[in-house]
Amino acid sequence: QVQLVESGGGLVQAGGSLRLSCAASGRAFSSVAMGWFRQAPGKEREFVAGISTSAGNTHYADSLKGRFTISRDNARNTVYLQMNSLKLEDAAVYYCAVKLAFEVRPPVSTDAYDYWGQGTQVTVSS
Repeated sequence: QVQLVESGGGLVQAGGSLRLSCAASGRAFSSVAMGWFRQAPGKEREFVAGISTSAGNTHYADSLKGRFTISRDNARNTVYLQMNSLKLEDAAVYYCAVKLAFEVRPPVSTDAYDYWGQGTQVTVSS
C-alpha cells in the first residue's frame, strides 16, 4: 500500500519561507512522477510543482517559478517543496501526489496521479 505523508506546514509571515516534505512508502519510487498541489478554501486543487524522480526533471506552475523549488532525495523516498517569499495568496492545504510511472515531464492534472497524501496546512499572515 502506497503511503504519502506530508509535513512542514505551519504559520509563516508574508515574505517568509517554509519547506514541505513528502515521505513516500510502500514501494519503490525511483522512477515515478511526484507532484505538489494546493487547495485554498472555495478553490479547485491546483498544480504547484512536479518532479520526475529518476531524471530529476522539474515542472512548475508559471506563477510560482522563482519562488518555489521542488527537489527529491531518492535514498529517503522523500520529495521537498521549498517555498520562499511567501504571499498571502499562497495559503492553502498543500498535497503531495505520486504517479506510478515514469514521466519526462510531471503532469499537471490531478487526474494523472495515483495516490495522494493527507495534506499539510500552510497559513500566511500579514
